[in-house]
Amino acid sequence: LQMLEQQVVGGEQAQNKDLKEKHKRRKKYADERRLQLLAALQEANEDSSERVLLNVYDSIQEEVRAKSKMLEKVQEKLQAAEIEIKDLQLEFGLEKMDYLSTIRRQERDLMLCQQLLDQVQSLVRRDCNYSNLEKIRRESVWDEESGSWKIPEPVIQKTHLP
Repeated sequence: LQMLEQQVVGGEQAQNKDLKEKHKRRKKYADERRLQLLAALQEANEDSSERVLLNVYDSIQEEVRAKSKMLEKVQEKLQAAEIEIKDLQLEFGLEKMDYLSTIRRQERDLMLCQQLLDQVQSLVRRDCNYSNLEKIRRESVWDEESGSWKIPEPVIQKTHLP
């Protein structure tokens, strides 16, 4: 009885392993396809998205309306993206102008400092280490912690005649 029962449950092909594998593959494919369709439906908006996605329409007018709505939505997204691009370009332009004005101001300040140094250098005593600006620049070191230059102290070198 048990042997007959095992053969009857599942039909004549109850022991066919190839058939079982085929059923498993079909079920797996159907599950994957169902998940893909669910994901596509979630991406689409509103209730008409199902009809547009599956291309099921009662009339041509209904299809035109559904596609027109989708076209309007895409155009709205496009306009929003274009507005955002213009805003970013404007912001970039303002930052660029700000950077350029900062660079110009720093160049003017640098030119002023250079001219002042050129004028003052002739007034420094020859026996002072500050009479040679190139040597002072070579001996100066940038300090990362304080964010400033470490400049050598001024020293007057007195020479004694014998």
